[in-house]
Amino acid sequence: MIQPSSRGLVEPFHVMEVVKAAAARQRSHGDAILLCVGQPGTPAPAPVREAAAAAVTRDVLGYTVSAGMAELRELIAAEYGLRYGVAVDAGEVLITTGSSAGFQLVALAAFDAGDAVAIARPGYPAYRNTLLSLGCRVLELDVGPQTRYQPSVAMLEALPEVPAGLVLASPSNPTGTIIDPAALAEIARWCEAHDCLLISDEIYHGISYGRTCASAREFGAGAVVLGSVSKYHSMTGWRLGWLLLPDALRRPAELLQGNLAICAPAVSQAATLAAFTAEAKSELDGHVARYARNRELLLHRLPELGITTFAPPDGAFYAWCDVSHLSDDSGRWCAEVLDATGVALAPGIDFDTAHGHRMMRLSFCGDTADLNEALDRLVAYRNR
Repeated sequence: MIQPSSRGLVEPFHVMEVVKAAAARQRSHGDAILLCVGQPGTPAPAPVREAAAAAVTRDVLGYTVSAGMAELRELIAAEYGLRYGVAVDAGEVLITTGSSAGFQLVALAAFDAGDAVAIARPGYPAYRNTLLSLGCRVLELDVGPQTRYQPSVAMLEALPEVPAGLVLASPSNPTGTIIDPAALAEIARWCEAHDCLLISDEIYHGISYGRTCASAREFGAGAVVLGSVSKYHSMTGWRLGWLLLPDALRRPAELLQGNLAICAPAVSQAATLAAFTAEAKSELDGHVARYARNRELLLHRLPELGITTFAPPDGAFYAWCDVSHLSDDSGRWCAEVLDATGVALAPGIDFDTAHGHRMMRLSFCGDTADLNEALDRLVAYRNR
C-alpha cells in the first residue's frame, strides 16, 4: 500500500480551505464576500496587461535562463536604488515563480534537515509549514503589542539556541505591522554577528499608511530579501517574484531553480517589465488610496462587532482581531459566519499555533462597498 511521505502530511493552509468553502457558498447562494484572502480585487495595471498581450503576439515565450530575463533583473535592481537608495547589482537578483517559490529555494539552498529557523508567531503559515516539510526545526517567537508584533533582538537572545535563520516580514501577514528601521538594523547586525541568515519578506512594500518600510538591504548585503509583484502591483496570479541573494547563495539557488522549475513564467517576466513604469505606479497608488479608505472604514466600524483589540494595521491590508468575546474557537466561528452570512473570514489558527483560536484575520483590499456590506451582515449576525 502506497503511503505518503512525512513531507506530504503538512498542515493545511486553512485560508485556502475557507476559499474553497466560500466558492461553494457562491455557487449555492451567490452572495459570498471574501474578506479571507490577501488578494487585491483589481487586475494588473493596464501597461502590464498590454505588455503581456504584445509578448503573447510577438514573442516565442520559451524558457528564459534560470535566473530570469537580464532586462528584468536589471530593472528590479535599479528599483532598490530608487526606493531605498541602495546599490544592488543585477547579479544579486533571481526571478522566481512568486515569492512562495523563492522562499522554498532559499530554504533548500540555505538550510539542512535539522537546522533551526526562527519565525514570528503570529506569522504567515506557509513559512512554518514549508520549513517543517523540509525537515527544519521551527523556533516560534511569540511577538505581541510590546514590539508591534515584530521580532526583537531580545527575543533572539532568549532562544535556547542560535538559529540558522530568521524569517521576518514587514509589513507582516497577518498583522499588517511594520518594523521600525532602527529595530530592523539591530536585528540585521545580530544576525550577521551570529551567522544567522536573515530572510526579509518585503512583498507588501508599497502598501503602508504613514510608516516607513525599510528594506533589510539597507543594512547590508548578507540578508535574503523576498520581493513580488503580487500585492502592491495587484498581480497575484501572475506568479512573479524575486530574491536578492548574498553571494554564497546565488549559485545554489540558481541551480535549484534550474532543476525544480527551469525558470519563472516567461510571459509574466515580459509583462513585469511594464510594472515599474510611472503609468503603472500611478494606477497602483490609486489602489493604495482605496485600501487606506477601507482601513479607516474598518477601524471605525470594528467596535460595532465589539472588536476593540487588534494589531495596528501599519501596512498591507489586514486587520488581526481578537474575537474571544465572540468565540473561543475561531475556526468554528468563521465557518458559522460564512454559513449564516456569506462573509468569509480567515481563522486565526492559521497564523498563530498558540493563541489563534481567539483571533481572526480580515482582509480589506477589496471593493469599499463590499466591505461595508460585509460589515453590515456581520453586525446583524452578532446582534441577532
